[in-house]
Amino acid sequence: MYDLKITGGTLVDGTGAPTRTGDVAIKDGTIVAIGDCPGEATETIDATGHIVTPGFVDIHTHYDGQVSWDSDMAPSSIHGVTTAVIGSCGVGFAPCREGDRDQLIKLMEGVEDIPGSALAEGMQWDWETFPEYMDAIDKIPHTIDLCTQVPHDSLRVYVMGDRALAEEPATEADIAGMQKVLAEALDAGAFGFSTGRSDNHRSAEGLPTPASEAHENELVGLAEVFAGRDHGVLQFVNDFDILDGDDNFHNEFDLVEAMVRAGGGRPLSLSLMQRDQSPDQWTWVIDRVEKLRAEGLPVHFQCAPRGIGVILGLEATFHPFIGFPSYKAIHDLPLAERVARMQDPEFKAQLLTESSEPLAGDGSSIPPLADMLLQAISWIVWRVFKLGEVPNYEPELSTSIGFQADAAGIDPLDAIYDAMLENEGHALLYFPIYNYLEGNLENVATMMKHDAALPGLSDGGAHVGTICDASFPTFYLTHWVRDRPEGRVALETAIHWQTKRTADYMGLNDRGSLEVGKRADINVIDLEGLTLEPPKLVQDLPAGGQRLIQKAHGYKATLVAGQVITRNGELTGAMPGRVVRAGA
Repeated sequence: MYDLKITGGTLVDGTGAPTRTGDVAIKDGTIVAIGDCPGEATETIDATGHIVTPGFVDIHTHYDGQVSWDSDMAPSSIHGVTTAVIGSCGVGFAPCREGDRDQLIKLMEGVEDIPGSALAEGMQWDWETFPEYMDAIDKIPHTIDLCTQVPHDSLRVYVMGDRALAEEPATEADIAGMQKVLAEALDAGAFGFSTGRSDNHRSAEGLPTPASEAHENELVGLAEVFAGRDHGVLQFVNDFDILDGDDNFHNEFDLVEAMVRAGGGRPLSLSLMQRDQSPDQWTWVIDRVEKLRAEGLPVHFQCAPRGIGVILGLEATFHPFIGFPSYKAIHDLPLAERVARMQDPEFKAQLLTESSEPLAGDGSSIPPLADMLLQAISWIVWRVFKLGEVPNYEPELSTSIGFQADAAGIDPLDAIYDAMLENEGHALLYFPIYNYLEGNLENVATMMKHDAALPGLSDGGAHVGTICDASFPTFYLTHWVRDRPEGRVALETAIHWQTKRTADYMGLNDRGSLEVGKRADINVIDLEGLTLEPPKLVQDLPAGGQRLIQKAHGYKATLVAGQVITRNGELTGAMPGRVVRAGA
């Protein structure tokens, strides 16, 4: 007698092998038979006409705070993700002394656009060390499994205190202290270490992240903790000092190389995207990665399947007029009152004569990139789109609000202003900042089809008022497998990327494929009916905080350890998720 049997589905097993029709039988959370599975089951899911895949493994999320109060783990859990890796980009909440909690909250609020009030009210803080953090969040029921990474910023503050916040160089004693704490975390089952060096990452007070200017000896010293271990990955987020020009690229990449060489053969990944300020930089990254891989060094890059985009709106974190003096004067008014003022022709006429005032700088969490974009507002308008009821993330530039307005003899900025007031001010617009310079996703296709590529950068749980990219797994299937007119990806390949490839990278050898003996982390998907809804803002965070949620239709069922956590896109209340211990 099986606990559950999935019958008649098209099996896409995650290995890249051709699809086949068959059944999957599950007992005690494990796959016990595949193909012909005679015998009865307590529950049967009819997958006829659907695909059956392993659960998706998302290697780049920011649920570090949310895991301490939220069990649902949405939106990732409603997009087929069954394992999420937290502790990305060098930011997180462990290890942490009681006196440093506010600093880490301000850091996460600024870097990852998560309301500080929600974090302050929602987090339980029943930990100090990293092993205690893992134990604390493991006591809380969750829908999906969680893998932890040690964030460089919290590690640095834990060991160096205020000196870390002041960006002081680490002494030999500091580095030894960080090495000890990192080793303890890895021994307890942490999956890796992450660090961030982006000029656009700022705390809520406008301060640089503590590890953003760490010297090479500190980065190498921390990587050395991985040498000789049989588990653990390194994650490196770097914009290669792009705000200071291209000359610094190789100096910054040399730090990546130094870390991977010091890591004793443990894998390292870094973020990859096409940035408009340096359109060819992504190709330089690939060139350097290929040279290291030719030496046998396990270097990878994480890439997104679509533009690195921002959702704009009067209720969102950003919109094109946020820095205009007239808008700043009404910024704190309730939405209805702001809309009423903005509908006044005289108010609109005055605002459209203005320019944006600086928003970034000392004391501001808004990144310098925002000012660069607002100062180039006349250029931005050509890449702002209405998503529609079925979001289009690869729209023709000719369909942008700016191009359509210009064709109708209307000022593009005027048209965007009006578009934001639609739906009583609730309208949300899409602006792909990166990966969309040419108005298509051809460069993205080159990135994600590379042997060194890993699906990543979904940022699930972060940038809650600006993006909703936890829907990446669904987008791979709807856009790249099914709908794109040219350059589509084979179904078997897209599933392999998001399951076995990411699981193997993290060292998760008990999941990622449909094989006897593997965990029963499984998706049953109506591929033909799979559809993304447009993102919506909801107020469901602690302290009344809001976030973007994007739902999907077409997930018939998602299973974690053999338990059905979603059925027809809705959470069932099952909570089989645990904190996974690396090496256990």
